[in-house]
Amino acid sequence: MNATWLKQTGACDLIVVFGGWGLGPEPFSALSGPQDILFFDDYRHLDAPAPSRATYTSFTVFSYSFGVASALHWLESTGFFPDRLIAVNGTPYPADAERGIAPDMIAATANNLTDASFSRFCRRAGLTTPATLDIAARQEELRAIANRGSAKPRKFDRIWISSKDRIIPTHAQRTAWADQSDQVQEIDAQHMPFAGGQSWEGWLT
Repeated sequence: MNATWLKQTGACDLIVVFGGWGLGPEPFSALSGPQDILFFDDYRHLDAPAPSRATYTSFTVFSYSFGVASALHWLESTGFFPDRLIAVNGTPYPADAERGIAPDMIAATANNLTDASFSRFCRRAGLTTPATLDIAARQEELRAIANRGSAKPRKFDRIWISSKDRIIPTHAQRTAWADQSDQVQEIDAQHMPFAGGQSWEGWLT
């Protein structure tokens, strides 16, 4: 895993962000708020240590896209329990035809990954500027996510689902979260719903 501080000012509250596959921290750069922000990505190995409980008053795990399943696996392996757990456009079942993305689709994406295909993926996700691509690393990451499989579900405090998601289909997300429908909030957005003018607090409530 990669760990990057997007903001570290000695705040009382920490948001641990699990980003999506290949998109980097850019989707979250415009979100504002007083919290410190620690960003994780690259899920080839879920080996990042849990943050220290002595440093912050409250901890939120904010998971996006394939970061949802990866966060759940990480929480299970570290034994870390956040005060709030948020999911955006992802499910505990990354390689699942009914509740995530069909395994053959993930395999095809990995096997045929090029700069051009990644640019198309970013456009479908709603990201106008593609992130820098390391093809071999991102292929390995996709295969690791698929092979790791489904994560043990947990109760989430908020689950956001975009109604125009072309990456993890909206209907698959609804199916995956059917038993937590009281926590689901649907939004009129693409797979990448973050934009300037938004606050972290708006996504946490």
